Amino acid sequence: MSQELEFFATCPKGFEKLLAQELDGLRIKKVRPLGGQVAFYGPLADAYRVCLWSRLTSRVILVLDRVGAATSDALYEDLSHIAWEDHIGPHATIAVSAHGTNDQLRNTNFIAVRTKDAIVDRLAAKRGSRPMVNTLAPDVTIVVRVSRNRATVGIDLAGEALFKRSLTGGRGPAREFAPLRLDYAAALLYLQAQTAASASGFSPDAPLPALLFPGAGALAQEAAGMALDVAPGILRARWGMTGWAGHDDDAWQDLLAEADERAEKGQERQVTLYAADPRPKAKEAVLYTLRAGGLKADVQFLAASELLKHAEHFTGIVADLSWTKEEPTLQGSAYSTLGLFAGQASTLLTSDTNTDTVLRATPSQTLSVYVGNSIATMRCYPAAIAEKAGGGEADATAPASNSESTSVPAGPTVMVNNQPVSVLVPASDQFAARLAKVAKQRAKWARKNDVSCYRVYDADLPDYAVSIDIYKGAIKPTTWMQISEYAASKEIDPDLAKRRLLDVLALAPRILSVPSSNVNLRTRTRAKGGSQYSDEGSAADNSRKEMLLIDEGGLLFEVNFASRLDCGIFLDHRDTRAEIRELMKSAGAAKSFLNLFAYTGTATCYAADGGALHSTTVDLSKPSLEWAKRNMKRNGFDGEEHEFVQADVLSWITEMRHTKNRWNVIFCDVPTFSNSSRMRQSSFDVQRDHAELIIGISRLLTRGGVAIFSCNLRTFKPDVEKIQRAGVDIEDITSETIPEDFSRNQKIHHAYKISRKPRENE
Repeated sequence: MSQELEFFATCPKGFEKLLAQELDGLRIKKVRPLGGQVAFYGPLADAYRVCLWSRLTSRVILVLDRVGAATSDALYEDLSHIAWEDHIGPHATIAVSAHGTNDQLRNTNFIAVRTKDAIVDRLAAKRGSRPMVNTLAPDVTIVVRVSRNRATVGIDLAGEALFKRSLTGGRGPAREFAPLRLDYAAALLYLQAQTAASASGFSPDAPLPALLFPGAGALAQEAAGMALDVAPGILRARWGMTGWAGHDDDAWQDLLAEADERAEKGQERQVTLYAADPRPKAKEAVLYTLRAGGLKADVQFLAASELLKHAEHFTGIVADLSWTKEEPTLQGSAYSTLGLFAGQASTLLTSDTNTDTVLRATPSQTLSVYVGNSIATMRCYPAAIAEKAGGGEADATAPASNSESTSVPAGPTVMVNNQPVSVLVPASDQFAARLAKVAKQRAKWARKNDVSCYRVYDADLPDYAVSIDIYKGAIKPTTWMQISEYAASKEIDPDLAKRRLLDVLALAPRILSVPSSNVNLRTRTRAKGGSQYSDEGSAADNSRKEMLLIDEGGLLFEVNFASRLDCGIFLDHRDTRAEIRELMKSAGAAKSFLNLFAYTGTATCYAADGGALHSTTVDLSKPSLEWAKRNMKRNGFDGEEHEFVQADVLSWITEMRHTKNRWNVIFCDVPTFSNSSRMRQSSFDVQRDHAELIIGISRLLTRGGVAIFSCNLRTFKPDVEKIQRAGVDIEDITSETIPEDFSRNQKIHHAYKISRKPRENE
């Protein structure tokens, strides 16, 4: 077919202008950008060239006709007049892809079925046989797009979406990273070429940008493919046009031969990609992806600070930051890395506008796109001339043109271990200084007291309202950090609080020498009761979070940052657990211990180490009890004398009061609030219900027995009068149970020693 035909190339919304420029570079004529697509006209070979060479096109549709779609009958009637026998071979299978709706045709599945009926009915009348439907791998895909009362009907020449050209399939090291669609990667590179004023589009001779956070390797694959002049569709096995009756195989083979020749010539080029990505296995993922695509390139993977020393070899940077929304523990570090490149021509994919502050510039161009179901933007920052460093403001500069450089103030940086760390808030240098000072003091205290897991920082500066805990492995030389955000007051600007938190995430790992991948973030959320923290780790992030064994008081405990809001041990109860061990040593002959709301059984381990001959560990959560069993077994306490009971603690206490079971020492670390559906009563509120609970616990003590009752409600006040009227003594021992590393927060928990008043005849 050499006559002029009508086509449209579909693309993500926002890519239309960029795709039109790409098609113009492919010598396609009569290009017209539309919403979510670009129309063009020409011979069939032009459409084939777009299929083979376009990096932004999703599908290429050959327009057959425009038909009425006011009703389903009108659609069926007009479709029946199309000569489908010229497009669908006698043995070809078909599928229909429908898009768009109107007042009468409100379901795309119905539109597809009605279209299919019209096609097969016509072919049955013409041939006496009906084509088979194959929705998975059809020979011919018919596309129907309804708009108002009309429908555009065409043949999909691509088959499967053209951006599905990656050969890694999420395998190998690439599976560790959130994938970036290849058309998005190409769009970033095209935009960067424009931003760096190197060309109106990307060409094989254009200088390459450096790649920041290439992750699974999409940016590297597209950049190398462009530089080596390799057609993006050259390795594609299946095409939509080959099963179509109107396919021009001679024209297609000519294009394939030309692509092979250009790719072979491109192999003679020496292509070097400069990249930086501190995430584990990032380099392996990029190399794996390039090998899978048959792309030969020398990849210089460097630390960001080292990458800057090679700036003469690349034209600015391209960065994928979309993944930081799912891995916020690494977000601060990512922004800190990005800040080193302020002044460079930069093109980024990001889910927020913090990059404007990081790069101290206003983007010259932005494209709104979808990453999954979330809105993100591609932001282009032209090259700028950095002013002399001196801690300038982080406000954005005025917009710059693509071809002219503007000055940009040097942004705030903090020196950590003689390395500059870019920050979003100038005052973050005070946080860094405070954390460094406290960490040094706390580490000295920890060594002296043989403590390996402890709190380093606890909102020492009110503006940086987080706590930071360190966990050091007992078996493996691994260190983890948990950062927990405190709820900001309503007067605090949420954006400012977010930037401060990002600075904490950038600075703390460097100051405390903890890998960013070993940082767990818990952000504060408003809730009526229970835990008010939300674990911010993603599935991709959590897959790298292994179980860690720690040592406390000569005992081994399992902690895990992957699947729980709390990692498995409450460090503020370190001294309380030690007190339980001492109480067991002097307990009565039975030496029995009861742990209520036991969580992972750490207190039970201490009691067993103190000589408990019998222990009962009670919790409503089966996973917590299994965890408690593992903790006990690791420390050699796995006999039948140590029992684990899955039960609603409140109901269980009531039941035990009617038995002869009693315990020498009881520990109850009660939740602030609970409304679990598995509880017999509708809810539990510690302030409302504590008196009855404490009285019930006291009735389970042996003569002379002692219980420790604890809660973490900051405003908790025990009803001493009611408790004492029931013949129970209550002694506030909170100050004795707050460890040194929690001394800044005396309300981290409340603790009370509970015992029964002796009777007059005793």
